[in-house]
Amino acid sequence: VTNKPVVAFLQGHGEPSLNEIPQVYQDLSVLYDVQTLMLTDTIIIPGNIKTLALVRPSDTIPDIQLAKIDDFLSKGGNLLLALNRVEGNFQNASGTAVNTGLENWLLKKGITISDNFVIDANCGAVTLQQQQGNFTMQSQIRFPYLPIISKFADNPVTKGLESVSMQFASPITFTGDTTIKYIPIAFSSEKSGSLRTPLYFDIQKQWQLSDFPMSGLVVGAILEGRFNGKSVSRIVLFSDGDFAVGGNQRGMQLPPDNINLMVNSIDWLSDATGLIELRTKGIT
Repeated sequence: VTNKPVVAFLQGHGEPSLNEIPQVYQDLSVLYDVQTLMLTDTIIIPGNIKTLALVRPSDTIPDIQLAKIDDFLSKGGNLLLALNRVEGNFQNASGTAVNTGLENWLLKKGITISDNFVIDANCGAVTLQQQQGNFTMQSQIRFPYLPIISKFADNPVTKGLESVSMQFASPITFTGDTTIKYIPIAFSSEKSGSLRTPLYFDIQKQWQLSDFPMSGLVVGAILEGRFNGKSVSRIVLFSDGDFAVGGNQRGMQLPPDNINLMVNSIDWLSDATGLIELRTKGIT
């Protein structure tokens, strides 16, 4: 590829640097010119950017900058959005809501990401240290706040994926009208639920099946349509900002499908060649 399409990761609101997403950066660099963009009140998003990626912002994004993203979409630009509406603090075992301004911005597009925790019987584990006399015992305890997502729509973004481990997620619902096409693409399992913030993590809790009365809560979706303009643009949205962050740091390897989900999403948003059909065909 001689003229690689430009993919830009937004910075300036606590987002991870490219060093914090090395596996994603490495995979994308094959087909794309991967850059960072420090969005401020005075900077205009360059016209050569095909896809913007906004991953795990932790600070409030000013309205004037959200208006610049709207302008980018109105000209046919595409957006990957992976954000946290909740966060867990293991120091004080508490779960709280996160507000960045994006929740109100999305609400105008008919999307609600509630500040609830998705809990799932299909989940990851945390390591618990316990003192037994002179010994420190370590045990793995299943933790339903870390859902393992293995239910996906038949869509180019999720085709071939088996499971994605999320670090905390929230339910996504659509209340918009028919002018915007809404496609849910990633779901919790048949045994899941939703818990309101703020909450306390009881690591020792004995979970029962009755704790998981819900099924198929949406944690990933696509929006397609004309957002404030003449050109059709697309947004891929996930309600967990951390699922592809932190790989290769301190030897930590993220599950391959966590990386694939992020790269597939940007591929689908950016790639007009159809090469995404060749990705994630290997089944492990």
